[in-house]
Amino acid sequence: MESKQTDLQMLGHHAYKIRRNALKMGQVQGQGYIAQALGFSDVLSVCYFHALNYRADDPEWEERDRLYLSIGHYAIALYAVMIEAGILPENELETYGCDDSRMPMSGMAAYTPGMEITGGSLGHGLGIAVGAALGLKRKQSGAFIYNLLSDGELGEGSTWEAAMSAAHHRLDNIIAVVDFNNQQADGPSQEMLWSEPLEEKWQAFGWHVQRVDGNNLAELVAAFDTARNTGTDQPRVIICNTKMAKGVPFLEQRERNHFLRVEADEWDKAIQILDAGRA
Repeated sequence: MESKQTDLQMLGHHAYKIRRNALKMGQVQGQGYIAQALGFSDVLSVCYFHALNYRADDPEWEERDRLYLSIGHYAIALYAVMIEAGILPENELETYGCDDSRMPMSGMAAYTPGMEITGGSLGHGLGIAVGAALGLKRKQSGAFIYNLLSDGELGEGSTWEAAMSAAHHRLDNIIAVVDFNNQQADGPSQEMLWSEPLEEKWQAFGWHVQRVDGNNLAELVAAFDTARNTGTDQPRVIICNTKMAKGVPFLEQRERNHFLRVEADEWDKAIQILDAGRA
């Protein structure tokens, strides 16, 4: 029990550092998908510091687990965790979104070590994951593919076509992770296109389904462990209910925070609040 508590404390520290890295990058450009990065940091902490098999000094290691960022505009969050994991150097943080940077504002595999796919147009990631998972099966690889999706992507038909294909081929090496923050560019996701009941829908498509509080590290650890070790021949999905801008209350309270407008003097304030919460 003591070692478990220590592990959760460690994951909490990494989540804090991921949030801090994201805020510092956002401050460079004065903008960015900060609310998503803050809200999804706990999930990314568990991904990189508990679940994934990878080598920080060898992003192309053949036996690695792959993490596919279907939601390309979340790139700031993925850079933040890759800096914390040592895949990217911390001194590149200040180049975010700049000309010739390896950290463009939307994730591009050709530019960034550790970025497995180029995301952007939503609804493509799971289909890419299905093809890659089939390839890994044919190579008799034990690696997993973790595909990060947004709740907005659940309104894309291509996502459900891929979900059906994954179950048909019994791809038990795919773990889809859905960030359900109920926010899109035009308003709440559930007002744009009602997607509930999500658990029942994924189950009907033949997936092993879990739904957790995506800002609760203990729940996340248990869910990721179950997804990897469930023993069925089904693909697996973890639906993570997250809070946009988690960790910075004055940003959490903003009604429209899909693309946050943060004033110049608010970046330092946000970082100070985040730091104070870890004191």
